[in-house]
Amino acid sequence: MAPAVSVTKRAVRDPKFRGILGFIAFLLIWEILPVAGVLPARYFPPFHDVLFALLSNFTDQVFWHSVYDTAQAWFIGLVVAFVAAALVGLVLGSVPILWRYTESTIEFLRPIPSVALIPLAVLMFGIDIKSALLLIIYASFWQILIQILYGVKDVDPVALDTARVYGFSRWSRLRYVSWPTALPYAITGFRLGASVALVLAVTAELVIGNPGIGHQVALAQSAMALPEMYSLVITAGIMGVLVNIFARALQRKVLSWHPSIRTDKREAP
Repeated sequence: MAPAVSVTKRAVRDPKFRGILGFIAFLLIWEILPVAGVLPARYFPPFHDVLFALLSNFTDQVFWHSVYDTAQAWFIGLVVAFVAAALVGLVLGSVPILWRYTESTIEFLRPIPSVALIPLAVLMFGIDIKSALLLIIYASFWQILIQILYGVKDVDPVALDTARVYGFSRWSRLRYVSWPTALPYAITGFRLGASVALVLAVTAELVIGNPGIGHQVALAQSAMALPEMYSLVITAGIMGVLVNIFARALQRKVLSWHPSIRTDKREAP
């Protein structure tokens, strides 16, 4: 009996277990409040109605096409933003004079909300996927660029001087000294950019009308099909969780040599 009690206590102390309990409690509250009349069921349908709509979506071909459209825009925009930010960040961080001349421009452009570019995106590309990509790339680029700049500036000057003494070319110093130091920062930027990219993909679909989950949410809202609308919102949330899991798995894979990842693995139960 004692071992079972010990296992139960460890499970209760586990943050993941507590998170699951909290999520179940949230779903119960969602179910009870509309049924009890505390919330108007017309606008806040009980969870079982939303769950039924979500399960019905799984058999709908249009739903899966929408998921694919959102995932496609997210992936392409994130990859382009990462490659562009990596190249620009390495160059600016390694050439001080370039950084001095561009720092003020970066600090001016970075705070501009991506949604402010929606009119420009519509004028240039209409509802084509390129309009969504413009927003996704712009928003994700800054998240990744700033992290890579921090990483390049964190390179040990002694290591750079040693590389110069041994005759390393500028490209070799970037590849073998600067990039390994900046890589953990770049992966952090990738994780931040991945979440931002998904938000902008859904936002573009919702506002501009690009095909995807966001567009389906707008259609369901206009038809007052609220259970379907909430089920699509939950789908976007599930995609966000999957994006985070993917980014964490990529971080563990790419940075398997890094001390922080090794420490996490040793501390894992």
